This record gives sequence, C-alpha cells and structure tokens, in this order.
Amino acid sequence: MSRRRRPTAPVLALLTALYVVWSLAPVLVAVRISFNSGKSRSSFQSPSMRWYWGDPTASVWHDDALQQALFNTLRLAALTILIAVPLGVAMAIGLQRWRGRASAASNGLMLAPIVTPEIVFGVALFLTMTQIYRGIPGGITAQLLGHVTFTLSFVVVIIRARLLAIGDDYELAARDLGATRLQAVRLVLLPLLWPAIFAAAMVTFATSVDDFVISSFLSTGASTETVPIKIYSGARAGSTPALNALGTVMLVITLLAVVLAGRVLRLTRRRGDHAASLASIRA
Repeated sequence: MSRRRRPTAPVLALLTALYVVWSLAPVLVAVRISFNSGKSRSSFQSPSMRWYWGDPTASVWHDDALQQALFNTLRLAALTILIAVPLGVAMAIGLQRWRGRASAASNGLMLAPIVTPEIVFGVALFLTMTQIYRGIPGGITAQLLGHVTFTLSFVVVIIRARLLAIGDDYELAARDLGATRLQAVRLVLLPLLWPAIFAAAMVTFATSVDDFVISSFLSTGASTETVPIKIYSGARAGSTPALNALGTVMLVITLLAVVLAGRVLRLTRRRGDHAASLASIRA
C-alpha cells in the first residue's frame, strides 16, 4: 500500500522562499562589498582580498583596532559560556526539583530577561553597575556580568526542557542500584543532558557575539569595544569595507559554530540510538 503524500502548499513555499531571499540579501550584499578592491561601501567593485589582509594598514589582519574588537568579542563569548552554562545547568536542576509556593515565582522571574526589551535590560544593568554595585570595574568585567545575566535564562529554559523530556526514571533507577544522589547526577543525569548543554552553549555563544545593547552600555572605551560596537561606530563615521570584512569573519565563525553544534548533536543522537538498539538486543 503506497503512502499518501501530504498536500503541498505552493503559496506557503513561495512566501517562505521570498522571506529567505529578503533576509539573506542584505547579508550577501555586505559580504560582497567586503571583497571590494576600492573604498566604496555603496557599489560593487572588482574582487580583492584587500580588506582582509591585502592592505598593510587598514585590513582586518593589520588593523589593531579591528583585531582588538574581534578578540574582545570572542573572549567575552567564551567567558560567558564558561560561567553561564554551568550555572544555568545547576539552576535548571534546582528549579526542576524545587517544590513550594516560591518555585512558581522563581520560574517567572527566570523568564524576565527573555521577555524584557533588551534596551530596558541594558539600561537597568548600566544603572545597577554605576549606582548600586560601584565596586564592579567597568569594561570587560561589567560586560561579562551583563552577558551572563542576560543569557542565563536561555540556558535554564533549554536545560529544563530536556529535563522534562528525560523524567526521573533514570535517576531513580540509579539510586535503587546503590548510587548516591551526587553519583546519579554525575554519571546518569549529566550525560543525558549533554545535547541540551551543548545546544545551550551554542545559543549563549551566538547571543553574546551578536549583542550590541548591553555591550555598548557597559563599555568603557575603545579597549572594550566588541565587533557590533565597532561596526556601529565605524558605519556612522563612514569607514572602509574593512568593517564589512570584520563582519564577514564573525559571520563565518558563527556559521562554523552552528555547523559544529549540528555535527555534535547528530553524533550524540546516533550514539544514543546505537545504545538503545544494543539494549533492546540484549533484552
């Protein structure tokens, strides 16, 4: 018996294709301009790698200011992952097991950074750092605390969704077999949470790299400028296509991170399916 084919929706497919083209067109134009041989940012010129490493003073490879912005962005994203992901995993496990009247309020407060407009969140962080916690040094430290505060909610939401899918059966079975509570979490729960942890790390990386509002409010000058801040300030000053090249480099790094995340999740899923098949054969 042949399978029934689902009815196609050509209108929706056309609208989706048009939306994708409309969304990608500005990005592709910006990438193409980064390969211009001249200084124009409004028209296409002959292809060249001048603004990547060809120009001895203004290219990404030779401009210290552009390299500093790239380094600040990647360092801030890496530090945010190292702090926000472990803290978010611990908070997600704690909120999942917390029973009481205050648990619902805590879950609601955890979602506040996600639903709050980023400009409001950035102003609130700026006032907090400058008026209340005055001992916190500005620049990279304040930016790091701001990024961790903002991305922590995303990590908690992703990990809690995975916890709901896993359930309590595996951990209870480990406890019945003699494992302590800590051993059950370390040897059973965390390996099951690995795909969600990796996905949360990639979301944290993308959010931190893309952030402009929080980074700009908590920046203290050129030494703490990130790539979004550098592109914004340079675009207003009428700079060369080197900024397009810098944005293209960040785009490539982000795409590589996404591809790596997809590859790791696919391998993890295959291993899980293989383990499940072996367990069914042994049973």
